[in-house]
Amino acid sequence: MKKIVFVILIIIVLVLCANYKNIKTFTLKKIYKIEYSEYVEKYSSKYNVDKYLVYATIKAESNFDQYAKSSQGAIGLMQLLYATAEEIAPKAEVNVTNDNIYDPNVNINLGTKMLSILIQKYDNIGLALAAYNAGTGNVDSWINKGIIKKDGSDLENIPFKETNGYVRKILRDYEIYMEIYKD
Repeated sequence: MKKIVFVILIIIVLVLCANYKNIKTFTLKKIYKIEYSEYVEKYSSKYNVDKYLVYATIKAESNFDQYAKSSQGAIGLMQLLYATAEEIAPKAEVNVTNDNIYDPNVNINLGTKMLSILIQKYDNIGLALAAYNAGTGNVDSWINKGIIKKDGSDLENIPFKETNGYVRKILRDYEIYMEIYKD
């Protein structure tokens, strides 16, 4: 009887080891969700932003809660301040209102357009993410004062603890999204 139990345990261990990658991927896909893909695909393509970066940003900002609202007043999936949404809206060819800013189509459009503008401005994803979180004024100031480099090679020097962690988290999650979803 003990031999049978031992053999069964060995078989279970071998099956689990053989399927480790599948189990790992399955688990990661539960944590790193792909939701609102019709809008993410549409706007990431339109604005030339990697869709996995958009997913990582949504995960960090709202964890895919379209009705999320921060204590700072940031709204929706991509946590946009209303004033920022109004500023970006003409560039994204959308009218923004207090009601439709929660609409995934509008919110992802505006947030992805904003990411696109910041990536073009800084030519560095990490700096763009820092600006998405802390604002371009802060990032420009840090660069001008020599706190961080214009090439983004020293993002660990971002002085705002929240922004520093935010950039690291999204860059990590971006890599994970690419690892588990890229063909």
